[in-house]
Formats: sequence, C-alpha cells, structure tokens
Amino acid sequence: MRLRNGKRRKRDDRPEAPAGTPGLAVELRGVRRQYGRGANTVHALAGVDLALPRGTFTAVMGPSGSGKSTFLQCAAGLDRPSAGSVRLGGTEITGMKENELTELRRSRLGFVFQAFNLLPSLTVEQNVLLPMRLAGKRQDRRQAMAVLGQVGLADKARRRPSELSGGQQQRVAVARALVTSPDVVFADEPTGALDTGTAAEVLGLLRQAVDGMGATVVMVTHDPTAAAWADRVLFLADGTFADHLERGSADQIARQMTLLTARPSRLTGVPA
Repeated sequence: MRLRNGKRRKRDDRPEAPAGTPGLAVELRGVRRQYGRGANTVHALAGVDLALPRGTFTAVMGPSGSGKSTFLQCAAGLDRPSAGSVRLGGTEITGMKENELTELRRSRLGFVFQAFNLLPSLTVEQNVLLPMRLAGKRQDRRQAMAVLGQVGLADKARRRPSELSGGQQQRVAVARALVTSPDVVFADEPTGALDTGTAAEVLGLLRQAVDGMGATVVMVTHDPTAAAWADRVLFLADGTFADHLERGSADQIARQMTLLTARPSRLTGVPA
C-alpha cells in the first residue's frame, strides 16, 4: 500500500492516532459508552467531546442517570469506552492493556472517593505513601509529610484512620491523591459523607491544590455548593454535555440543575 507521499507502508504499520493537544490534562473525543445490545442498548455516553487545560478545577453535574459516573470511569481509565479517544496528560489511554492502565493510574492519577477508602491497618503516613508503594517507587516520606502538612495533618502521621474524624480521613485521602503530583485528580462525590463545614474544608484543599500546586481536578458532585468551588461546571444530560457555567454561584448552578432534572431521561437505570 502506498502513502500519499509515495512511500510504501508495511503491512504491520498502522496510522498514528491524532496527536493530543499540548497543555491539556484531560481530552475526550467522540467518547461513547453503551450497555446492552440490540433493542436493549442504552447509550450511557452518547458522544462526549471535552478538553480540560492543566491547572483547572472542573465540576461535573447532572440528574440521576445522566452518565456522571460513566463519564468519570471512562475519563479515568477505570472503564473502557465503546468508541472514541481518551487522553490523560497527553497520553492516549484508550487502547492500553490493563497492566499499562493500572500503572498509569497508580503513578499519574489521583483519586478521592466519598467513602475515603483508607486502609485501616496502615497509619496515616503509610496510607499517603500507598500510591508510591503500589507503583513500585521509592516511598518518599518527606513528600508524604509535605502533603500532610498542606492538609493540616502533619501531627497525625502515626495515627490510624479509626482515630480520625470523617473530615480528617478525607483530608488524608486528598493528601494521598496529591502525593505523586498526578496529571489529574478525579474526585467522586468527595464531600458526600461530610457535614457542611467539613465539606468546605475539603473543597478548599482541592481549590488550593489547583491554585497553589497547579493540580488539575475533575469532580463529580450532586451538590451545587460544592460545584461552586470549581472554575467551570459541566452539566450532563442523556449522556452528553448539555450546558456549562463559568465560575457559577451555588444558586445559579442549582437553577440550572432544576432545569435539567425536569427533563425526562432516557438513561433510567444506568449509573449516574
């Protein structure tokens, strides 16, 4: 087979994937995720295009069944899209083998979940060091103590999670997510189990990580007050981004959510 320049391409040569855009932390092109087959097919993501610059804080919201969890799982390499392309930190992850994806998640991504996901048998410091340990890297205790200091828990390094409040445990989870200086931190309802005051502390830490450390945060949330901490709020409806707000207030975000929630969803039964 001849290429346009007249040169021959070997049979095992494949065209290169389109190059990623410099300066983007998260890039999705035409991402679709289907569940089921035939008449029972549900399009959880129905063609998502997204480009998030480094050093930004983005919140993703939407009614129940809009595709929020599916979006996060595909964007973070936790689930494979049915079609389309996903890049993280300029790296194409869509066709990666599972062991390659696991290595990328351990070394270049950070995660904060609603349930904290700390190991009760480990100390606070050991929990923060866990991503380095799992990635087979040298466990940098200085770095662990530095991020614990940033979340205000340097004096709790030798404590066990059971000795901490819920808010303190989530701050440990934030420190763990930041310890490897990841390309992206994905946060899934990070304040869902916290009271209002403690939630504000955790959101302030994520905001500080973006503003002070140049981190990139992508947060799925149902809470307009939490979303108001972000630079930008993206609204999912029926598996596509239907609208967005730049630096929206909690009231503005809540009004937009009310409009979206009033729309009938064809994704009922699919994880949000």
